[in-house]
Amino acid sequence: MSDAAQFDDTILSLALARVSEQAALACRPLIGRGDEKAADQAAVNAMREELGKLDIAGVVVIGEGERDEAPMLYIGEEVGTGNGPGVDIALDPLEGTTITAKAMPNALTVISMAPRGTMLHAPDVYMDKLAVGPGYPKDVVSLDMSPRERVEALAKAKGCAPGDITVCVLERPRHQDAIAELREVGASVYLIGDGDVAGVMHCTDPETTGIDMYMGSGGAPEGVLAAGALKCLGGQIWGRLLFRNDDEKGRAAKAGITDLDRVYSRDEMVTADVIFAATGVTTGSLVAGLKPRGDSIETETLLLRSRTGERRRMTCRHPL
Repeated sequence: MSDAAQFDDTILSLALARVSEQAALACRPLIGRGDEKAADQAAVNAMREELGKLDIAGVVVIGEGERDEAPMLYIGEEVGTGNGPGVDIALDPLEGTTITAKAMPNALTVISMAPRGTMLHAPDVYMDKLAVGPGYPKDVVSLDMSPRERVEALAKAKGCAPGDITVCVLERPRHQDAIAELREVGASVYLIGDGDVAGVMHCTDPETTGIDMYMGSGGAPEGVLAAGALKCLGGQIWGRLLFRNDDEKGRAAKAGITDLDRVYSRDEMVTADVIFAATGVTTGSLVAGLKPRGDSIETETLLLRSRTGERRRMTCRHPL
């Protein structure tokens, strides 16, 4: 039986939620403590321990980095008991290490899973990303458009003025020109300091978040995670890998990527049905952060299944 045929997303999704929850709980003592590395390591340790309990033959395709850079949950690491379906796992044990260290909003623990061989093995390099929510024509915007052209095309498709479009962008010096162009066309710019998986996910519910589009360069691994989320929530995302030197190009070759200029769509980054879980660490607009409840801690997790389109918002009280 193939891995896809054995992939029981009903059972595995609930197990995945627990993995995400335990990683979030491990971060609680480190919120606002100013130690990014300690917070990230706590999440990694907890996530790895929980993954080890699952009856899967899992391989981390999106993780903490290459094997020589990350002691645990590195790209290529095998996780699970080995008794079960072969699966690809993409994870960010703590999306928003700086956010957590500073006790700022929208820090998450994030993990997704799909049948073996169906997730893009993206090297740990930058990716130019562009995303919009559901309900638009295919390829309504593209990476080849300028920021102005993207806003104008999306506004036309939405039936509104460019001034009614809000774009989420990572606040980085490399995005200054794009931000200026967005404002020149009249768009609002929602700047975030970290956490671009959450930034992309905000596009899927503009009535709640006020965000219509995400653009800019960030980590390629986060691009694959975001593609998994959008495969469940609806919406479109495109990504093109960016290389700063020959070492990064070598990482792509090691991952089996030969076309360095290729633009990947959502369904090329994640080619099969996927499950996705995100648990709030700090207060956020996607999911609530960790909350003390007497002698317990309450978590909120967003659990998604692309096959059914189900979206579960789960709260759980964990005794201290």
